[in-house]
Amino acid sequence: MTKEPTDLLVLLRELEPVVEENLNRHLATAREWFPHEYVPWSEGRDFDGVLGGTAWEPGQSKLSEVARVSLVVNLLTEDNLPSYHHEIATVFGRDGAWGTWVHRWTAEEGRHGIAIRDYLLASRAVDPVALERARMAHMESGFRNSYEGLIESIAYVSFQELATRVSHRNTGTMSGDALCEQLLARVAADENLHMIFYRNLLGAAFDLAPNTVMRAVTKVATSFQMPGHSIEGFGRKSVQIAKAGIYDLRLHHDDVLVPVLRQVRAFDRELSGDGDAARDELAAFMSDLDTQASRFVERRDAQRARALA
Repeated sequence: MTKEPTDLLVLLRELEPVVEENLNRHLATAREWFPHEYVPWSEGRDFDGVLGGTAWEPGQSKLSEVARVSLVVNLLTEDNLPSYHHEIATVFGRDGAWGTWVHRWTAEEGRHGIAIRDYLLASRAVDPVALERARMAHMESGFRNSYEGLIESIAYVSFQELATRVSHRNTGTMSGDALCEQLLARVAADENLHMIFYRNLLGAAFDLAPNTVMRAVTKVATSFQMPGHSIEGFGRKSVQIAKAGIYDLRLHHDDVLVPVLRQVRAFDRELSGDGDAARDELAAFMSDLDTQASRFVERRDAQRARALA
């Protein structure tokens, strides 16, 4: 087996044609859309404060409590876009196809926060004061990439974009509001295209340096956290979201980790040494996660049955 490239500049250069190919595919596939078309402007009215409008109170929202929680978590996650841009631009660079992708991705992600916030405020779905305070606190904490180098970063965003897609889509489905569902389906479609870009890049990296990538994938999969994990009260909110079936261990295993690992053929690669050991570690982790997910679903189903009884 030939020696694998590990130098960042070498990897960037070797993967540049793949980035360009997938950038062109993305630009040909992505559909233009406009946030203002998904906002119920006719429902909007002045809030209290400078304009002397009506103060917000919970009865004005037609969303369930868990739908509001999930929407706010999703929005606050999107709000940290400046930090995300800084992190990926630092790793991928701002030149050539890499740089073009970084800026295109940032522009598309920017629409998500705009659309969700305008929807929430126009429909009076959430407390605007609490939302702004949460935004300030979350953005002040920033976001720092927990992983080292190009390959680990690509592995992380491959899983993360799909996880975000699942969260947005299921939040819309459980919102009980057709417009909210339509908006979040549109956002989820963007996230899915982003995932495909990164997943294809991860697959190409596997072809280039299988042992290095296997170690990176194992490290990321076994320590994965959602990008909004630093949101105040995230642990409590994530439990609410999991109990509602919006995003839980079963979905994380079945709809996020497994599809990406299957598509990049992580368990079918020819590996050696620490790459082989990393794959064994990943297989053990996936088996344990599957068991945990089944136990969680059983407990949740039992709780729901008791509540109905």
